[in-house]
Formats: sequence, structure tokens, C-alpha cells
Amino acid sequence: MEIKNFLFNEIGKYGANVALVEDGSQYVTYQELAQRADRMAEHIGRRCLVFLACRNVVESVVGYVGCLRNGIVPVMIGADIDAELLGDLLDNYHPAYIWTSSKSMAFTETEVYRDNRYSLYRTAYVQDYKLGEELALLLTTSGSTGSPKLVRQTRKNIAANTHSIVEYLDIMQTDRAITTLPMHYTYGLSILNTHLNVGARVILTEATLLDKRFWNLFRAEQATTFGGVPYTYEILKKLRFGRMDLPSLRYITQAGGKLVKEMAEEFNAICEEKGYQLIIMYGQTEATARMSYLPWKDAARKAGSIGIAIPGGRFSLIDVNGDEIEKPDVVGELVYRGENVTFGYAESRKDLDKPDENKGILHTGDMAKRDEDGFYYVVGRKKRFLKIFGNRVNLDEVENLLKQQGIENVCTGKDDHLIIFITDQGQEKQAVDFITNHTGISRGGFAVRYIASIPRSESGKILYSSLVVE
Repeated sequence: MEIKNFLFNEIGKYGANVALVEDGSQYVTYQELAQRADRMAEHIGRRCLVFLACRNVVESVVGYVGCLRNGIVPVMIGADIDAELLGDLLDNYHPAYIWTSSKSMAFTETEVYRDNRYSLYRTAYVQDYKLGEELALLLTTSGSTGSPKLVRQTRKNIAANTHSIVEYLDIMQTDRAITTLPMHYTYGLSILNTHLNVGARVILTEATLLDKRFWNLFRAEQATTFGGVPYTYEILKKLRFGRMDLPSLRYITQAGGKLVKEMAEEFNAICEEKGYQLIIMYGQTEATARMSYLPWKDAARKAGSIGIAIPGGRFSLIDVNGDEIEKPDVVGELVYRGENVTFGYAESRKDLDKPDENKGILHTGDMAKRDEDGFYYVVGRKKRFLKIFGNRVNLDEVENLLKQQGIENVCTGKDDHLIIFITDQGQEKQAVDFITNHTGISRGGFAVRYIASIPRSESGKILYSSLVVE
């Protein structure tokens, strides 16, 4: 299988340049990263499926780079995933190996290689499936719920999106990106991809923005950029970002959900005063990472917009009949075309050899409009998804998970606030505990409310519009 010139294949050319910094105490050059990545991959020795337990640490990046450099297909999962959900994913996909810092996570004693805090464990699963020739990477569609549905990303998808992002953000070798997002999240992973691709530096930390260590590291390592979801910007506002002294900062990015117009205006004003650039973006895992960006020079006059399509991509709007909408300010479903549109989903290992189902066209499920200047504005969702602190959550999946626990419920809400209505008040604690402990949705992102009965139509369909979400 030909993988020449694929992402990370030539990062060794950056030699002694620092690729990774972890918490200011561990520095890894590009040459060292390539060598460590290849040593890990040598112990796998073939094209197969590998689960990567992701953390914002050097060894996690080593495993990821090793897989992509050597045609091995990684499944990116959070290192803190619930054990039961992990077990379900393992049984569903039968990976040949697991790369993890936790022995208990491996469900096996067979350690075949170790790199500091991470070990490579061989599983006992039989590879009773085929991997598609173009398949490069598998990412979850909704990491918070442990859904077995994974997005099938190809080498072309990743390369196209990486090069496009590098172009429109003008990422340079002198840039230093500090992590604010997990690397198994498509947005966080694209930040890693783009900066390593140009020989820039990635500052790894698991400290949050609320931790003084984050900002001490930011200043010590002279970070030039970071990305955030809408919730990140709410935190920055509480921290009085406008009063911070960050002389090395060049630009900040936002994706992972809609940033309300007022917040966009506020942060753009801060950035203009400080000499930073604010770049708003829009993307989905199904398009590898990003589909649009709002050029920083337009941030003030187009606040609330997701901007224009990225280089190499194209947007259109369609009406209920599937016809393209030509007039401005008419709402329709947002459709994207580009080489970064993935091949589709896998719901089990039997789907890993499926052909390209999207053919470069993605129906986003978002309703949007386009103004007279060609800038797009997302106004709502066609399907039942929410963004909870940057992670996409499928409301139907949450309902089904709770029903499996014997909890009759219905889910609704708005971005960053999932509301779960239950019909048995005595199950409130059970519902809260299950969501908190088994899905990864933080306690601040949802509420459980009692409802006497679930409103339904005569045909039995749930009347979601009858539920009060405030």
C-alpha cells in the first residue's frame, strides 16, 4: 500500500527543531519523535487496527504519529473512557493492539513494547475483518456517549484538511500551539496535525485554563496560539482574558459549536485592542475537522457568522425538496463539498472495508443562511444533536443509554445544556450518576427534571416541542 508523502512521513526533515514540549520539562525534537514513533510501530509490524488511549502527553502523540507514518489504523479514544464502554468498543472492533498508559485498560497481560509511561499491549482478538485500503484513522462521532459509530477518515481527507487549515491560518514554523482540547477530539487533533506538518512546536499539557500552571506554561514557552470551543470562551471571559498580559500570542481560534454573536463581538474587540487575531471556524468530524473559517479582518462586521468555505471546499444551501437555494438570507440545509469529506461511518469492524459512501458531499444537518456577501450563518439543527462543551452529543443515543438502565426518559436542550426529563422522581440520582460516570458529560452540562408523562402525539411520536427547555 502506497503511503509516500502522507502526513508525518517527512517530519524528520525538521531535525533538531523541537516538536513537542510537555509541561515545560520534557522536550522532544522532530528527529526523536520520528524515531520513537517508528520504534513503536515496528513492534506492531503490520497494517491493523490499534486503540490509542489519548492524553495530552508525549507518548500519546508518539503512538499516533507512529501509526500514521506506518499505515496502521488508530482508533482514538479518551484515556479516561468508562471501562464498560471501552469493553463494548473492544468487542465491537477487535483491535490487534492497545497503546495506553493504564494496564487495567488493556484487558490483557501481553505487553510487547514500552516507551516511558505508555505500553503496547497485544490483544487476543482475531482480525476477522478487512481494513479499507484508504482508511487511515477512526474517530468517534460523539465521544461523550461511547457510541460504537466511528467516522472513517482517509489519508486524502486528513492531508487535504491539514493543508487547507495551514493555508488559511498561515501557520508558520515559528508558531507554538498550546493544547486546550483533547487530542482524540477532531478539533484538538487537527491542531496537532497542522502544527507538526509545518515543523512548528506543540506545547502539551493536561492543565486546564482554570489552572495557574496552564498560564505559567503559556508564558514560559511563549505560546503563539490556542483553540477553544464556546465553553472555553466563557471561561476566558470569567478569567478576564482582556486583562491578561500574553505578549507572545498571535491568534486564537474557535470551533466546536456556535459562539454567540455578543461573545464573538466581545472577544474580537479584545483581540483588536491587544493585536491578536480571532478566527471563528466551523467543522464536523465527518469532514475531518473544519469546513469554514471567518477571516479575522471580517470578524467585527460579520460577528455571528461561520464565515466562508475553507480553501478547496464549497458550501451550498438546499431546500426541503433538495433544490439549491440561490437567493441570500433564505434558510436551508447546509451542504459541503470537498476532499476532506470522509468515507462515512463504521458501526462495527465489518464496516471498515466499506467504500466511499459520501463521494465528497456532506449534508451537515445544520440549517443556515447566506448573506449577500457570501458569508454563512448557522441558525439551527436539522437533527437531534447538541454540542456540550465542544463535544457533539446525540440526544437519541443518550435516551437509549438511560432506557437500557431502566430509566424512562426523553432528552432535549440547547448547546451546553442537555435536559433529561424522567417520569420517576425516585430515579433522579440514578440518572445523574449514570450520565456523570458513564458518558463523560460533565455535571455542569446537563440537568435532570421530573415530568409526569412524556408528551406524545396520537400516533405515539414524542412531542419535543411541548418540553420546556429554559
